[in-house]
Amino acid sequence: MAEARASLGYFSPLAARWEQQRVTGRGDCRHHLAVGAEVEDAFWASFGHGDGLDAACRAAGISRATAYRWWRRRFMALREQGVSVRSAARKLRLPRERSAAWEAECRKAHERTRRERAAAEQRRRPREPKLAANPALRKLVQRKLNRCWSPDEISGWLRRTYPDDESMWLCAETIYRALLVPGGKGLHKRYCRKLRTGRRIRKSRWLTGPGHGAVVRDMTMIDQRPAEVETKQQAGHWEGDLIIGVRSGSAMMTLRERKTQYGIVVNLPADHTAETVNAAAIKAFAPLPAHLKRTLTWDQGVEMARHRELAAASGISIYFAERSSPWQRGANENFNGLLRQYFPKGTDLSIHADSHVAVVMRELNTRPRKGLDYDTPQARFRIEARSPQPSIPAAAVSHSAT
Repeated sequence: MAEARASLGYFSPLAARWEQQRVTGRGDCRHHLAVGAEVEDAFWASFGHGDGLDAACRAAGISRATAYRWWRRRFMALREQGVSVRSAARKLRLPRERSAAWEAECRKAHERTRRERAAAEQRRRPREPKLAANPALRKLVQRKLNRCWSPDEISGWLRRTYPDDESMWLCAETIYRALLVPGGKGLHKRYCRKLRTGRRIRKSRWLTGPGHGAVVRDMTMIDQRPAEVETKQQAGHWEGDLIIGVRSGSAMMTLRERKTQYGIVVNLPADHTAETVNAAAIKAFAPLPAHLKRTLTWDQGVEMARHRELAAASGISIYFAERSSPWQRGANENFNGLLRQYFPKGTDLSIHADSHVAVVMRELNTRPRKGLDYDTPQARFRIEARSPQPSIPAAAVSHSAT
């Protein structure tokens, strides 16, 4: 007994009782709070002599609920032994309705056990990963990963491209597990570099401290933005930001439309002052129709110090998110993450030609998006451009100019 205690690392005052039951062979595996076995024997003796359930309860000194529990357990035991429902009900003097109800429970329990055993067998059987077993599917996934598509985009594209061929379907988690989980099969680890994070293992999120910077004056905050911006039912509402190159020497301006998820990227190789950002934004918005230039939401970066001039020149209303609240510009943050796959952090952004930036922008806008039912931002944006919506009356050209 001492060795058993040491092996389990568990010490109980009931150990002596358990040891006695083991030696004598009289252990009945009853819970220590349950009534004694002799009480149950007294109940069944009374019931077997022809007494009714209530009379047997009084003879054993137990409640009716305990008697019902024993009654049901005896029925289940008889059925397990192969006794028919009719014979078990006759032996236990069960009403027809009660025996039918307990038989239904017994069948459900058997079916549940059967399914659990089948599931366990299915889990145990050796099964080759889908990406390893299907070369054509693996080649397609590798090709899309090389183009920096996310696993979710690949999964959605496969279902739309092969709607009737389930062998070409793949969930995003399968791709992640093949790349990031130790022992994953089907994809080489070099494709990890094509993921947005570039990591080779999964890593939990972490919190960063709040930033501090210069103050932009005369801001119209995001809580004053029109309500229709949140619904994403109307095109023409943009979110903007900068991605910064190494040592803050270069930057790119990013704009993303909320409804269509269409993105615009403008290279700023020399500097990213307020004057430069204004000129780039005015040039980017100039070819767009008026119904696609409604609002622009930015963070409180100093590049927006001359936002009133930008609003007047472009005809767009500018609003500012709260400090250290990137989720208020979630569409733009997502776009910046996609862009960083092509222009990683800590690199010099000034070395990229405008033509290359335009190619990247076009590639991002032609990737399928889950939020668009795996349609592309470019296709949605073109539809909105060709179908102008009625403008909402505005009290002023720009809220930021008031």
